[in-house]
Amino acid sequence: MAVVPEWSRQRGFGIRVEWGRAGAAALGGDAGCLVVIDVLSFTTSVSVATGAGTAVFPYRWRDGSARAFADEHGAALAVGRRESGPWSLSPAAIRRAPFTERLVLPSPNGSAIAASVSGTPVVAACLRNVDAVADRLVAAGWGTPEQPIAIVAAGEQWPGTETVRPALEDWLGAGALVAALIDRGLATPSPEARTAASAFDAKSDVAALITESASGRELAANGFADDVAIAVEVNADSTVPVLTDGAFVDRAGQLGGVTR
Repeated sequence: MAVVPEWSRQRGFGIRVEWGRAGAAALGGDAGCLVVIDVLSFTTSVSVATGAGTAVFPYRWRDGSARAFADEHGAALAVGRRESGPWSLSPAAIRRAPFTERLVLPSPNGSAIAASVSGTPVVAACLRNVDAVADRLVAAGWGTPEQPIAIVAAGEQWPGTETVRPALEDWLGAGALVAALIDRGLATPSPEARTAASAFDAKSDVAALITESASGRELAANGFADDVAIAVEVNADSTVPVLTDGAFVDRAGQLGGVTR
């Protein structure tokens, strides 16, 4: 997005929600922090990895320089779900893989968004850590119209294109975080944020909704039902992965660092 239209920035609201890289560009420039949500791949993988003590470097998808970048940072390089390797864009695979201190984790959606942001603190959220993230965002003083929280639902891509496919799991993840922030007293969500929060109902069977969604069925059909099962474990961990010196590390105790 070369020029960000003023109407797209959701100004005047303390919690803002958008989709994909274009949404990150629209909301991130004046945000107190930007929260990336990619429930069925990147941010759930980040929560699993950082919970085990691994620093996770986001990187562009299908970029031939990823190997050199990993070597430069003394990091292992994750591959796509269907590729061979101990580390991949799969929460279940990361959980099974040998421990590595550093991991470069490219993805077409969440990782690409995180890698594209500059000058704004970036947090990785998913259903597994939604309460922990909400607690730390509120403690940091973000969520006001002057220091807004920009929540970016990564979405998926339609096959064979780079067009964002709005994905139910990321909308529910964004809604869960907005709802948690409102419960903690933040009172100025944008209409987009309010609508996301209303879509998330803690009393509904979120696990069943995501498992039966298009994205859930796609993963199950390709042999990755375990990834879905891990992703729908709401508040299963307390990690708050913050992009610090280029890598996501768990900052549950404090929020600090920016994207570079």
